[in-house]
Amino acid sequence: MPSQKQLKWSQLKVGLTVVAGSIVLAVLILLMTSTGGMFTHKIVLTTYFDNAGGIQPGAVVRLEGVDIGSVTNVQVVSTPSRRLTPVQVTMKVSTKFHQSLRKDSLATLDTAGVLGATYVDINSTAARGPEVQDGDVLESHETPQVEDVVRASQSTLQNLDALERRVDRILAFVESGQGSFGKLVYDPSLYNRLNTTVAQFQELVADVANGKGSIGKAIVSDELYHNANDVITKLNTIIEQLNAGQGTAGKFLKDPSLYNNANDTIANVKKLTDDVNAGKGALGTMTHDQEFADKLKNTVTQLSTLSDRLNSGQGTIGKLLQDETAYNNTNQLLVETRELIKAIRENPKKYLTIRVKVF
Repeated sequence: MPSQKQLKWSQLKVGLTVVAGSIVLAVLILLMTSTGGMFTHKIVLTTYFDNAGGIQPGAVVRLEGVDIGSVTNVQVVSTPSRRLTPVQVTMKVSTKFHQSLRKDSLATLDTAGVLGATYVDINSTAARGPEVQDGDVLESHETPQVEDVVRASQSTLQNLDALERRVDRILAFVESGQGSFGKLVYDPSLYNRLNTTVAQFQELVADVANGKGSIGKAIVSDELYHNANDVITKLNTIIEQLNAGQGTAGKFLKDPSLYNNANDTIANVKKLTDDVNAGKGALGTMTHDQEFADKLKNTVTQLSTLSDRLNSGQGTIGKLLQDETAYNNTNQLLVETRELIKAIRENPKKYLTIRVKVF
């Protein structure tokens, strides 16, 4: 039978074994649950939000969806520089992911599903800055929470509710047969008029099919086809004549002399303009001679002055043009001369008698 001392030693060994197993189990659990391992070096990062959004100390910190640390503290700061983002979130993250953590990475608050816990998600897809250091502050990017979405959708729901009530009123108004649309739907006269219109259209189609009227004759009669065929035949004949160079239009199209004459004319005109520009000939001299231009200008000026004097009645010709008495006297002289000639023709002896007196 074992002694009391042996029993106490056995109990002590069992106790020590249980304690050692508990310590080993606790260490294993801690190693399994801690991000990056218990002995992994960690750095402290800080970010600021305008609203905590349910974030709590101990919340997970993720990088592109991968757990890299946890939130150690959440508090509200009252500094003027953080008036718009007063919520300070302190995080411990593993340096194992230091190559993907940049100073310009963005921290956002997200939830695991609709009703899941809130966590910090760091996005480095667009980050190009240097690697983060212990104590750095990350910029935050606000994402709408479920409450914000619900709050924003309330006005939309109210508008939809008001729209639904309006639609109900319109449908009730239409169902009562009121208004233009209601009468169109419920007024039997519309159906009767539509039925009458359909019947008349059917009669019209029947008349056209039977060759009645202008449209019916155009569709049923072969005369239109023959006339169109004759016109096409004549057009083909004209086109063939044109291609053969017959007629005036055909000669214009096929005769190369027209092109040659036109080309020669254009060449002559070009040569003439070149000679004029070069100052050759009378026209070229007139174009480039400044003395002639001055004389021409002087002549035009004198003609303008003369016409002004004539219009004002100055000089003999001006008086003849402007004085009515000169016109009347001239007209009277012509009348008397015409009467005198007429009288001489009628009785020439009266005016052409020669008398000889001998003294």
